[in-house]
Amino acid sequence: EIFAVCFSSPHSVPNAESLNVGTMIALLILPVLAALIAFGCVHTVHEGHVGVYWRGGALLSEVTSPGFHFKIPVLTAMAEIQVSVQTDAVTQIPCGTSGGVLIHFGKVEVVNRLAQDLVHDTIKNYTVDYDKTWIFDKIHHEINQFCSSHTLQEVYIDLFDTLDESLAMALQRDASVWAPGIEIIAVRVTKPRIPEQIRRNYETMEAEKTKLLIAEQVQKVVEKEAETERKRSTIEAQMRADVSKITMERRILEKQADQTIAAITDTMHINTEKARADAQFYQATKEADSNA
Repeated sequence: EIFAVCFSSPHSVPNAESLNVGTMIALLILPVLAALIAFGCVHTVHEGHVGVYWRGGALLSEVTSPGFHFKIPVLTAMAEIQVSVQTDAVTQIPCGTSGGVLIHFGKVEVVNRLAQDLVHDTIKNYTVDYDKTWIFDKIHHEINQFCSSHTLQEVYIDLFDTLDESLAMALQRDASVWAPGIEIIAVRVTKPRIPEQIRRNYETMEAEKTKLLIAEQVQKVVEKEAETERKRSTIEAQMRADVSKITMERRILEKQADQTIAAITDTMHINTEKARADAQFYQATKEADSNA
C-alpha cells in the first residue's frame, strides 16, 4: 500500500499537439510532486536509534530498527529514539542549604540508556521527552532535597563525595518503578559554586588545615625519633645490665670455687696434721711400752 502511494505508475503522455497550456503546466508540476512524495516516503533510522511513528496523533505499535524504511508522507510522523548509551547534562541547578545559603551546581551529567524492548511503552507514557521527566526534572528535585536537609559544610565538603552515588540510586529507584526502560549507569556532579566570600573563607580554612596537618606530621616524626632513641637507650641499658649480671655471676662463681678449693685444702691439711699427730702418739706409746 505504501509503495503504491509512493511509486504509482505514471500516465501515458498524450500527443503534444493536442495539449493545451493547462495540461503542459500540469505535466511540469507532476514530476516535482512525485519527487517530493518519494522523498517523504523513504526515511533513515541511524545506528544506535530506533524509529517510532504517529498517525493522526496516535502512537503506532511499530518500532523500526536502523536502516531505510517507508512511511506515508503527511499522514505519518516519525522520530528517532536513541537506545545506545547517552549522557544528559543538567546545567545551572540552584539550591538552598538548610542554613539559607544559595549555591549553584554548574553541571550534573547522567549517563543512561533506554532499553530497546521498552521504547514503545516509555514513549507512550512520557513522550519522546521522557528524559525531561525522569532525568532533568528529577535531578533538580533531588539536588534541592539534598541541599535543603544539609548545611553548607556538609554539601560543599563533608558529603559531596557521596552525592554522585546517592543521586544515581534515587534516579534508578524511581525509574525502576515508573519507567523501567530507563537504566541509570552513572552520575557525575561538578563542585557547586558558592558565594565568593564564603569560598575565600574555605580556602583560608583549607590553608590553615594544611599547615596544621604539616605540623602534626612534623610532631609525629619528632615523637617517632624520640621513641626510637628511647628504645635504643633502653636496649643499650639492658645490654649493660645483662653484661654486669653475667660478670657478677662469673665473679660469684669464681669466689665460690676459691672457697671450695680453700675448704678442701684446709680439710687436707687438718687430715695430714691429724695423721702426723696420730703417728707421733703411736710412736710415743710404743716407746713407753718398750721402756716398761
